[in-house]
Amino acid sequence: MDLTTVSFMHPSAAAWFAARTASWLDFSLASLAAAKGGARVSVVLPALDEEPTVGEIVTGVLTLGSLVDEVVVVDSGSVDRTAEVAAAAGAVVHHRDDILPWTGSRPGKGEVLWKALAVTTGDILVYVDADLTDFRPHFVTGLLGPLFADPSTLMVKAFYDRPLLDVSASGGGRVTELAARPLLNAYFPELAGVVQPLAGEYAARRSLLERLPFAYGYGVETGLLIDTYRTAGLSALAQVDLGQRTHGHQDTAALGRMAATIVHTINDRVAPAHKLWPTLTQFRRDGEGVVPHVTDVSLPDRPPMVTVDGYQA
Repeated sequence: MDLTTVSFMHPSAAAWFAARTASWLDFSLASLAAAKGGARVSVVLPALDEEPTVGEIVTGVLTLGSLVDEVVVVDSGSVDRTAEVAAAAGAVVHHRDDILPWTGSRPGKGEVLWKALAVTTGDILVYVDADLTDFRPHFVTGLLGPLFADPSTLMVKAFYDRPLLDVSASGGGRVTELAARPLLNAYFPELAGVVQPLAGEYAARRSLLERLPFAYGYGVETGLLIDTYRTAGLSALAQVDLGQRTHGHQDTAALGRMAATIVHTINDRVAPAHKLWPTLTQFRRDGEGVVPHVTDVSLPDRPPMVTVDGYQA
């Protein structure tokens, strides 16, 4: 193939997109309840200072009744009333520092998603970001549908419209479009059909998650996507259109730190022998002028949970 003339999606990505993309409307609550069988479902909310939104999300998940066996909030070090609000709404709440304490504790999203495996009982875990301002129960049912329908499906990613002024509604956010998607398309073109690779809403089987490493911080979604593809193949993945989703937004500097972490995550999977500089330098203006501000953006992956002492599936 003459790559200078290529102007189409990778053939495997195009075939996957056509075959493995669904809508939440394809799965009714009644059909899911009938298909659930003996599987246990855990809904996990990673949370850091989400007092205004976490309670409403927990309440919304609980309206699904017996379809969901537990709602677990893992607090990543909140200084507000996130934990109290979540518990009052009906969630089981754990602080990250209290889970597997002999493994230590790190900041960041990857840590709480990894540790959630140790405090949940579900055969299927559904991850839902705790900053959603318009949560609807079909965010959960849509993700469960492909897993209940096909035992060979191991992970389901969400996608949705994001009504921001500076991004395409049907595309990803700024970090997706400016960092994650270009890198994934370049290094893993078979994954080009994934509409929103960084979506915080996704579901997966425990049998998969406990055998994968979990990347640091905001690199976790990218790492899990790549590692699922590498270990189980493209057919193990599916995606579901959840309609529209609204959530809190971060400033450009915060998005830069997220992007840097994702760059490290992808590099660790493409060229693990080539280690990148582990910090990101940004700049702030104070009363005396512009000063550098340095942030750690890379830590080693957390190991597969099945290898961790004290873990019981």
